[in-house]
Amino acid sequence: MKNRRDEKTMLTLIIKIANDDERIKIVIMNGSRASPSAKKDIFQDYDIVYLVTEIESFVHDKNWINQFGELLIMQTPDEMDGQWPKFKGKYTYLMQFKDWNRIDLTLLRMDQLETMPRDSQSLLLLDKDNLIAPFGEPSDEDYLPSPPTEKDFVNCCNEFLWVSTYVAKGLWRKQLIYAKHISEQIVKEELIKMLMWHAGIQTNFSQPMGIYGKYIENHLELELRQEFLKTYVDADYKNMWASLFKMCEIFNDLAIKISSYFGYSFNQKEFDNVIDYLQDVKNNKIPP
Repeated sequence: MKNRRDEKTMLTLIIKIANDDERIKIVIMNGSRASPSAKKDIFQDYDIVYLVTEIESFVHDKNWINQFGELLIMQTPDEMDGQWPKFKGKYTYLMQFKDWNRIDLTLLRMDQLETMPRDSQSLLLLDKDNLIAPFGEPSDEDYLPSPPTEKDFVNCCNEFLWVSTYVAKGLWRKQLIYAKHISEQIVKEELIKMLMWHAGIQTNFSQPMGIYGKYIENHLELELRQEFLKTYVDADYKNMWASLFKMCEIFNDLAIKISSYFGYSFNQKEFDNVIDYLQDVKNNKIPP
């Protein structure tokens, strides 16, 4: 196993490679390592942007990335999704190294500088020619959750209920893979939205919730957190039905509280009707 390089070593290397290459003009670090609130750990990526004079040479000869360390695996999403070489203004190397460090390196052509969005979680590590305005102190401003509009709230409720009927149909048909996918990927996504809004109310929308809501747990009441964790079940049909109704129970409770907090309308009758339908499907109470 490789000895793991620490943050100081990695940043020194990232800056040195840029300093030694005349094609690289500016180095910016984004993401959790620049965030003032993110908990530091060994799995934090180095989200790096190299602003460069041109990109083709960095792509045609990929041996230059060997300077960063011994790769475990690499991904080049711009080639995978067909963006390269259609658009030659950006190229990304996602690099996981054998010492557990990871660099997500975006090459951005210099003519993209003026239109490049300024990320609040950004540190300017190098600017060879003083081409970029000084950065302010990194903050989480761009990553804070927003309160829902009434349309956001109504759409979330409708989607949750609508897609929950797909889960019931899949469970009734014994289509486990289908039901599991819909339950975990779509129904739960809407529940997580509601949980994020609830957590946002608790924190005055002042704390980031993270990608896929990874920080939500830090802002939920203990009882609510424990109830939510009950929705993560195995592939047993009985447990999947229990998970679906638990999600409905949590969602309904949160929807009532959130609609009351913001003064939004919540269609309780529609919600109750859908729950009755789910119960009938579960109990095989087919209409005559």
